[in-house]
Amino acid sequence: LVSTVGTFRLKQERRSDRDIMSSLTNLICLSRTMKLAILSALVSCAAAFTGVAPAKSSTALEASKYAQELGAQVPLGYWDPLRVLSHVDNDEKFNFFREAEITHGRVAMLAMLGQLTVRAGFHFSGDFEGVAYADIPPGLAAFDVMPFGLKADIFATMAFLQCGVRNIEGTGNEFPGDYRNGWIDFGWDNFSDAEKLKKRAIELNNGRAAMMGITGLVVHEQLHTSMPIIGQL
Repeated sequence: LVSTVGTFRLKQERRSDRDIMSSLTNLICLSRTMKLAILSALVSCAAAFTGVAPAKSSTALEASKYAQELGAQVPLGYWDPLRVLSHVDNDEKFNFFREAEITHGRVAMLAMLGQLTVRAGFHFSGDFEGVAYADIPPGLAAFDVMPFGLKADIFATMAFLQCGVRNIEGTGNEFPGDYRNGWIDFGWDNFSDAEKLKKRAIELNNGRAAMMGITGLVVHEQLHTSMPIIGQL
């Protein structure tokens, strides 16, 4: 009887050891699987930003025509996730998109400066049709306070700039978004070609950042959330 009990305990201990070893093996395999999954996810994320080698299709070839244009710069390089340029088949259409991007970027930079200025407490002195400029809040909320005449002045100014001085042909403008029209320069002609290209790239990047920034401010304003830093001004 003692011998039988001892043999039974020995078998149980051996079975317990096997169970432990099996559990450890499964854990190690699971750990390796998790590591491989994490590594695969990281590689996928990196590939998403670096891009995949384009296939030799007509669409990819058309898009690659503009892969070295101004704006295809670090950190993303040529990045067109919506494949907008895959439908662009001529320089005229590309210049239209580029001019629209630059114009929207300039407006967004002015909007960001306006938000920061008003939130910091700087206002025009006086009033307009009985409404003090100091009482007009920043953002879209301003339209609820501004008198009709002030709104009309703003839209009239926008229409004049868009239609009257946007781009006058035959005045020596060099690139899409060049609105000097032969009379305003600020020393641009004194820059070298490399300096001009650098300054155009800086403006393009700042405009892109401003478009994202003002969009974020408008979204926060409509959601009535507290905006960090700017919201505390």
